[in-house]
Amino acid sequence: MLFRQLFDSESSTYTYLIADPKLKEAILVDPVLEQVERDCRLLKELDLTLRYCLETHIHADHITGTGKLRELTGCRGIVPDQAQASCADRQIQDLEILELGEIVIQAIATPGHTDSHMAYHLNNNAVLTGDSLFIRGCGRTDFQSGDAGILYDSVTQQLFTLPAPTLVYPAHDYRGCTVSTMGEELRWNPRFAGRDRNGFIDFMNHLDLPDPKKMMEAVPANEQCGRTSVAA
Repeated sequence: MLFRQLFDSESSTYTYLIADPKLKEAILVDPVLEQVERDCRLLKELDLTLRYCLETHIHADHITGTGKLRELTGCRGIVPDQAQASCADRQIQDLEILELGEIVIQAIATPGHTDSHMAYHLNNNAVLTGDSLFIRGCGRTDFQSGDAGILYDSVTQQLFTLPAPTLVYPAHDYRGCTVSTMGEELRWNPRFAGRDRNGFIDFMNHLDLPDPKKMMEAVPANEQCGRTSVAA
């Protein structure tokens, strides 16, 4: 399996390229519109055909590159079940398997940051956690139907129950971290370690963070698979 972690500095977003080198086919997870040229160049350099763009959720801090990549490559766009994106080619459900050659990805429903969110368990040894779990942090829960109690349940019941050596690859990082393990996060993540459910809810409800700069533009665009303008 070929695996690349790609970074967009403006939104601090990680995009993941996952490919089967024998098939020469690839998946991009959480692509960013402004990085489509970079992603296409890398696909060409590695002699890969893009088969799927896979979203963890409807993002509020960047516009997805899925729509543009569909135009350029003919790939299929996949979003979590119940996500408000009727333009997607497919919705993936909890525990559903997506296979591409030797790549096996299992969707794990992890709502809370948003009301429709998936983590992706990759070949039983890594998990792309989206915004549900960051390295020593987690996504916020104060917009897009977020719910702190639901996020606590998702992380503690669906992610922290994975084997401790499982690699953790988040959708964002703001401090230069690239990868962790589930065992590390269970022990050291300050949002969860030593907090019960009520304590977590209270903490999250008092973060008082500003809205993401691109939220008013990004959310409606992402509900249209990255289209920044929609005909009347």
